[in-house]
Amino acid sequence: MDLLPGSHVTAGALNAEKLRMEVIAQNIANAQTTKTEEGTPYRRQLVAFESELQRATNLDKKGGSELLKGVKVDGVFDDPSSFRTVYNPGHPHADENGMVSMPNVDLAMEMVDMIASSRSYEANLTVMKTSRSLSKQALQINYT
Repeated sequence: MDLLPGSHVTAGALNAEKLRMEVIAQNIANAQTTKTEEGTPYRRQLVAFESELQRATNLDKKGGSELLKGVKVDGVFDDPSSFRTVYNPGHPHADENGMVSMPNVDLAMEMVDMIASSRSYEANLTVMKTSRSLSKQALQINYT
């Protein structure tokens, strides 16, 4: 018997959003990194989510249907957009024309993504707290 119904779905979403916030923080931290170990500027990272499906039996005449089970991280991948170039002849990584290749990280976009991820995390945490509270109240019904 599941005392906290849906908790596994919410836990998966919390883990996915936590990873997303970590990747966004890494992007922000490397917004000015002009050389990585590969010799190129830092490339923005993105997180891909994937829904998990669960096979439910005896729900239709065909012997089952798929129900949404939750969300998981499908992977972290590089943003394929091009690097920005800025004129900064005094920079140690400037080319002969004084141009420096900068990471493809836009701080405003990262902050918007961070706020969206944070709000999603808070919403899932509220669901978990509400589920716990309802389960607690249901258990107290037998004792009154």
